[in-house]
Amino acid sequence: MIILGLILLIVGFLIGIHILWTIGIILVVIGLILWLLGAVGHAVGGRRHYW
Repeated sequence: MIILGLILLIVGFLIGIHILWTIGIILVVIGLILWLLGAVGHAVGGRRHYW
């Protein structure tokens, strides 16, 4: 999710489509939150860890 968000950020910036930029930021933030929750040991989506 983090990688997809970064790709959308780059594409949105290069092409100038602001909705891609916004979706990219949202995906990066959600990915980081899930990653941090998984790293501290909380179950995320029924899993013990999140890749």
